[in-house]
Amino acid sequence: MRKINLFLAILVFSAASLSAQTNWSVDKSHSKIGFSVSHLVITDVDGFFKDYEAKVTTNGDDFSTANIEFTVNTASIFTDNEGRDKHLRSDDFFNAEKFPKMTFKGKSMRKVSDNKFKLVGDLTIRDVTKQVELDVRYNGMVKDPWGNTKAGFKVTGEINRFDYNLKWNTAIETGALVVGREVELIIDLQLVKKS
Repeated sequence: MRKINLFLAILVFSAASLSAQTNWSVDKSHSKIGFSVSHLVITDVDGFFKDYEAKVTTNGDDFSTANIEFTVNTASIFTDNEGRDKHLRSDDFFNAEKFPKMTFKGKSMRKVSDNKFKLVGDLTIRDVTKQVELDVRYNGMVKDPWGNTKAGFKVTGEINRFDYNLKWNTAIETGALVVGREVELIIDLQLVKKS
């Protein structure tokens, strides 16, 4: 009898855990997967990726339990300059033909204060995978005028592009690089609760 009761308790607990899972989709009209990199040391060039997919699940509304996966189409890079975008798609940088996808797979989302998290995960570019740590600011959760529950985030961090074989490298007379090594990631996410 005790075994049956234990089995029933496990079954109920498992069902409760499954029903507590929340799926989120990205509201792309209010989100941006962006970046910024120095040019000639004196200015920054900003850009973003137009085409991407994301899968985000949480236990209830607890984002410290978030399971996050992103896939970005590297050919969708946009910096508002056609020649530069073509160069970025070439083998000097992303080689979008050979490596069409850039991925991020989250490992942990640790809460560090009321609205701040540290997101750790594996970033893969050109088949090179490195672990990165990103800062996440949680901007809150609201219901929009159409009854959708939405959550907003700002994700920031920095990567060294040379770590991912984005090694095009030309120096100016001072010895500095035309394009900086460090790339700042600036990601705005508006998530929509699905279930």
